[in-house]
Amino acid sequence: MNTNAEASPISASRPGKKRWLIPLSIAAIAALMAYWYLSQPEEEPANAARISVVEIGSIENTIAAAGSLQPSEYVDVGAQVSGQLQRLYVDVGDVVEEGQLLAEIDARVQEARVEASRASIEALEAQLTAREAALELARSNAERQARLMTADATSQLEYDNAMNTLASAESSLIQLEKQIAQNRATLETSETELEYTRIYAPMSGTVVSVLLEEGRTLNATQQAPTILRIADLGTMTVEADISEADIGDIKAGMDVYFTTLGGGDRRWYSTVRQILPTPVIENNVVLYTGLFDISNDDNALLPEMTAQVYFITDSAQDVLTIPMGAVTFIERPDQGDAAQANNGAADTESTMARPAGPPGQGSGAGLRASAGTASVNGEESARSRPGLQRQGALGRMGRPDADGSSPRPALVSVVDEQGNQQTRRVLIGVTSRITAEVVNGLEEGEQVVSGVIQTQRPAANAAGERRPGGFGGPF
Repeated sequence: MNTNAEASPISASRPGKKRWLIPLSIAAIAALMAYWYLSQPEEEPANAARISVVEIGSIENTIAAAGSLQPSEYVDVGAQVSGQLQRLYVDVGDVVEEGQLLAEIDARVQEARVEASRASIEALEAQLTAREAALELARSNAERQARLMTADATSQLEYDNAMNTLASAESSLIQLEKQIAQNRATLETSETELEYTRIYAPMSGTVVSVLLEEGRTLNATQQAPTILRIADLGTMTVEADISEADIGDIKAGMDVYFTTLGGGDRRWYSTVRQILPTPVIENNVVLYTGLFDISNDDNALLPEMTAQVYFITDSAQDVLTIPMGAVTFIERPDQGDAAQANNGAADTESTMARPAGPPGQGSGAGLRASAGTASVNGEESARSRPGLQRQGALGRMGRPDADGSSPRPALVSVVDEQGNQQTRRVLIGVTSRITAEVVNGLEEGEQVVSGVIQTQRPAANAAGERRPGGFGGPF
């Protein structure tokens, strides 16, 4: 009994020691695993090549400008006589024909002037008969005195008085005839002013504005007040504001199109008719006005609409296209050292097929061609796609020469079906900031390397943090 009593304290202390050993073991194992994981070297993710397909597309380089729409032909209809606007027969939006009555002005004053002129003419014509009779009498008396004077049967005084009376009668008749002619001219003026009280349409078109209403008193003494405006909306003129920096690239006859705020994706195409030489200066900004006309058969365009104008500097429609990132331009041999060009061409032709991979590991996107390293000849014309036609001249963004007469040689990295890359020489035509036209050297559906796809890095590394190499490293 005493032996069992002495052993019980020892056996009671052992379970407590085991409970401390288990957590310490787990903590030690976790620390070792963490140290092993943190001490492993970080692997840099590999970048992948961006592959693009040669496609059929269109390229267009434009110069943008803001503009507004105005009728190509319009006329302001005004009043040529003073008076009250008595009747107005049209309203805004009405379509009128040439010669149609538009408005009437109170014509009582003009009618009175016409009647007065006619009465004055009639009075003078009545005097004309008496003057003609007096002239006949004076002429007969003068002839009689002349015969008597020849026969020495009258005095010189009687003869002179008869001649004077004849001259006075002739002068009086002529004066009366001139007064009648003058009054007739006054009558014509009065009749014309009377006609002006009825205002007719000078052209066919649409009434786009009415500035005066019925009952308004018009004063046409110094200038003709405008009553309404008639415009031909069948043809509209776009007035584009061209900046001073772009005016050198825009010429008469250049293709242009525009859109409107309410027209959606619809485009209206035309050609530049004229560049006005006088600039408009707004807030120290020099703007030149470019004009071009557009047909408006469906009346979709209205005056004062805002137009977003695009002047087409160069374009290519339905051609082979690749991204600009796939193109590395090279200089032609005739523009550089011939020997260096021939050596570069030989190096290019000897390029062997290699597996696709990220730049720096054989990717065509990593090519850097120096000036004059390759040339392009007619032997590659078999790779051009038949039936494709280029439209427009090479413009300022893609042309190699001042006249844009020939395409530019370039290098691209082509990926075959096995994933191998091979450098190929091509001819590049019209280019934009994004796309290039392939004139020669590629076929539709081929794949080219157009850039690099950056692989996502760990968040800590992306934020510039360094992973510690052990427990004592920085955090």
